[in-house]
Amino acid sequence: MPAGGGDTVIEAERDHLRRSREFLRLMRENVLSLRAMGGDRVSEEYLKAELYHRAEALRDLPDAPLFFGRLDYAADGDFGGTTFHIGRRHVHDPDGSPVVIDWRAPVSRPFYRASRADPMDLRRRRRFGFAGGELTAYEDELFTGEGAGTETTVRSVSKLLIAEIERPRSGPMRDIVATIQPDQDDIVRAGAARTVCVQGAPGTGKTAVGLHRVAYLLYAHKEQVTRRGVVVLGPNRAFLSYIRNVLPALGELDVTQTTVGDLVASVPVRGTDSEAAAVVKGDARMAELLRRALWAGLREPAAALVVPRGSRRWRVPAHELAELAAELRARGVRYGAGRDLLARRIAHVVLTRMEAAGETCDDRTHDAVRRSRPVRDCVDAIWPKAEARRLVFGLLSSRETMERFAAGLLDEAEQAAIVWSPPPRGPGSARWSRADLVLLDEARDLIERTPSLAHIVVDEAQDLSPMECRAIGRRCSTGAATVLGDLAQGTTPWAAGSWPVLLAHLGKPDAAVRELGVGYRVPRQILDYASRLLPAIAPGLRPASSLREDPGALDVLRVPGNEVSARLAAVCAQALTAPGSIAIICADAQGAGVARALRAGGLACSVLDGDPGPGDTRLTVVPVTLAKGLEFDHVILVEPARIAAGESYGLRRLYVALTRAVSRLTVLHSEPLPVLIRGAQPPEPPARRAYPGAQPPETPRPPCLSGGRSPPKPPARFGPRRRITRPEGPTAPRGAA
Repeated sequence: MPAGGGDTVIEAERDHLRRSREFLRLMRENVLSLRAMGGDRVSEEYLKAELYHRAEALRDLPDAPLFFGRLDYAADGDFGGTTFHIGRRHVHDPDGSPVVIDWRAPVSRPFYRASRADPMDLRRRRRFGFAGGELTAYEDELFTGEGAGTETTVRSVSKLLIAEIERPRSGPMRDIVATIQPDQDDIVRAGAARTVCVQGAPGTGKTAVGLHRVAYLLYAHKEQVTRRGVVVLGPNRAFLSYIRNVLPALGELDVTQTTVGDLVASVPVRGTDSEAAAVVKGDARMAELLRRALWAGLREPAAALVVPRGSRRWRVPAHELAELAAELRARGVRYGAGRDLLARRIAHVVLTRMEAAGETCDDRTHDAVRRSRPVRDCVDAIWPKAEARRLVFGLLSSRETMERFAAGLLDEAEQAAIVWSPPPRGPGSARWSRADLVLLDEARDLIERTPSLAHIVVDEAQDLSPMECRAIGRRCSTGAATVLGDLAQGTTPWAAGSWPVLLAHLGKPDAAVRELGVGYRVPRQILDYASRLLPAIAPGLRPASSLREDPGALDVLRVPGNEVSARLAAVCAQALTAPGSIAIICADAQGAGVARALRAGGLACSVLDGDPGPGDTRLTVVPVTLAKGLEFDHVILVEPARIAAGESYGLRRLYVALTRAVSRLTVLHSEPLPVLIRGAQPPEPPARRAYPGAQPPETPRPPCLSGGRSPPKPPARFGPRRRITRPEGPTAPRGAA
């Protein structure tokens, strides 16, 4: 309903919004007025920091509405006719009575789950429409009472919800608390101890679901999760910049957002690996290679240990020392912990003999013996100190050392691919690569246990190597993880071919694999066009369906080669007349040239992760390798054939580029299109089985955007395997997934 003059409902809701903002301001002022009084200066500084974070979490965002929905409970239900406004954070009046309920509270769940089949004690669900921070419209769904179930009160698709999904965007990603769907809500509210893997096609909201799950865990399990820490891992810093505002908008400020490389960084990255070397270094066999090299340092004792104590000497035979070391190694202790335990065991043996001889011993005696020079020298001889950098350096810089420990693990070609030639003079002068960082992290964990966090969210997980999965897994070994990705978008030589294999490397083989198969942001015409590539790049995946349909969403333009720059400038100028963000996606080598051509045509633009351009621009040139995970209202894809032919997994890069648009996609080319995406109409998608390891949702209900009539049931997720005939043309190499 539009905000026409004299609408009493809208005026009443606007008044509630004004009062809610005033109460939020009073809550923040109350926090700012508190004085930190600690028992000492350190405690006082901690209290000051805590008060500051609380005040920042209560900061009002004028362009973000405090609430987006309302629940009216039935009079005969558990809440006895109570009304709750649902919003991004909790707000209460000076008496402590809630005026806005946090979307994560249990009482808010019917806003996302209620339906005509299960009203969940609701009488009415109301959605609000906003323009900036101003309430402009509302939409009611009645579940009981007069008018319930009529066409005007219950719609199969909420118009306000669709308007919120389609709202043009510019800048970083927004939260989706107003549009979370039942299948997404199941994942968001999964238990803190559960690891969940989400397979999601483009536009299904998997990234937003992962971020909102973090926000939910920080609300429902705040003490446990905050104490042990939460980390969000993205594929690159451009992606992290894109999602940086989602959690702060939900009031959560204490979440680390980083990349895998930064998470494990211990030395500067100054070198690069060939593709063959990167594949070998990312293989899980490298963990066994490092383990062999580390434990090979243990030595048999050469002589008995003699510990002088006062006027007497206490002797421990060599065979007994060897038994102590062998017992510790058999227990599977970390290498560094084993050194410390060996010293303690030796001291215990000596004290046992001293007591048998009638001497009085206590803890101070034990420590004195453990720290004595003979015991320390004995431990160094049997169980030498180890350092991660020197361990990895010793393997990568010596062909003989590599051959010794890689026998039966790596063949000669694989060994030759990762051994430095010529070798550096020492660890300090080595040009460590990104793949080496993960090897160093594995070595450090073999020596000293890596502390575990409460939760890790890892996005674009399909591109992780097995060794990167191990690095992430040990950081949530006693916690849980949310794994997000799409097997069709794997663009690394080591990209995962199935989720169960990746989860096994992560140390979470029993994790549930959930599928988000409905796209809410990308129009059907764009998804169908991009899905032509699926038989070649991911034949085991079923194409996603889309909630949205826009016949004008896709435009394919072929122009002569000498007119590409002029036509590109014209298309960009036309795109700038509409609201929203605009991206020109091209092969990496074209990025600088495309930017120059646009600026020569009088259009201001920036280059993602490169030249920022003059001032704030809506036009961004995006190299295809940085496009993954990002969304733009309008995408102009330049010369898709160059992307497809640029590397062995170029078709996967092209699939990513084709699915970045959420409103309109323009394909501009002078070179012939790849064979798979030629033609006027998309081919009828063949019936395919779901990806390996898929599980149906816990609540088997088709996605329904309001609470009304459910749409037709989707095709079964588990069907018989059918033979797929690959079309002619360039395809991804076998094993590239």
